[in-house]
Amino acid sequence: MRLVILDNYDLASEWAAKYICNRIIQFKPGQDRYFTLGLPTGSTPLGCYKKLIEYHKNGDLSFKYVKTFNMDEYVGLPRNHPESYHSYMWNNFFKHIDIDPNNAHILDGNAADLQAECDAFEKKIKEAGGIDLFVGGIGPDGHIAFNEPGSSLVSRTRLKTLAMDTILASAKYFDGDLSKVPTMALTVGVGTVMDAREVMLMVFQVMILITGAHKAFALYKAIEEGVNHMWTVSAFQQHPRTIFVCDEDATLELRVKTVKYFKEQLNITREKSNTDIPWRY
Repeated sequence: MRLVILDNYDLASEWAAKYICNRIIQFKPGQDRYFTLGLPTGSTPLGCYKKLIEYHKNGDLSFKYVKTFNMDEYVGLPRNHPESYHSYMWNNFFKHIDIDPNNAHILDGNAADLQAECDAFEKKIKEAGGIDLFVGGIGPDGHIAFNEPGSSLVSRTRLKTLAMDTILASAKYFDGDLSKVPTMALTVGVGTVMDAREVMLMVFQVMILITGAHKAFALYKAIEEGVNHMWTVSAFQQHPRTIFVCDEDATLELRVKTVKYFKEQLNITREKSNTDIPWRY
């Protein structure tokens, strides 16, 4: 497990985008060899997406041979609703890059048979050869995707009822009206993300998303305490290739020696590779 600590949101977003770009380029995708990327929504990844769009427009990165699978989608919200994750992904990322729409997979929260939709999503991931890199964020209570506290750590894509804390946190996107916030969602499972060959979790102090103290405490639970299904992100301590990318403020609940250790590791990898990206293939 790695913890990459940058000074602020912009630098952390840029680091994450550089890492994704590096992984895609060095994979050398082609017509018979697609890179498969898992993607999140919300406020946290917006800076990363802006940087990836910049790299694409500069001619440094192509998504022509990339397949994507998004983490989740609300149930019952029309696809063209401004707060649906379909709208989010197309407005903030997909329409600005050269990805084939057929290769951008997002769960359908309006499917006639929601369980069949979830099963089909898992099948598509398997047919794509699995996820090469799953990018995610974490919630104030340490949940990943919509795997709320108490979720099984071996869960697969399924229908979930949202916790009240999640509904309250989402209300700002629905004019502060709780009655407009969906109460259910389709989400990849913890086990689905754990199956990815590599996982990168972004933990930033995005104040529009969550208070700083809660985000820092979630990172503490993910890094310094044991695996606990009440903090589903803690499961990734057991993944062989996990990177947590965070800004300085997100480390406020970590021990000083923990922060010092991971900062020293980042400096060592920079010296060895002369790059801000720790692993090169």
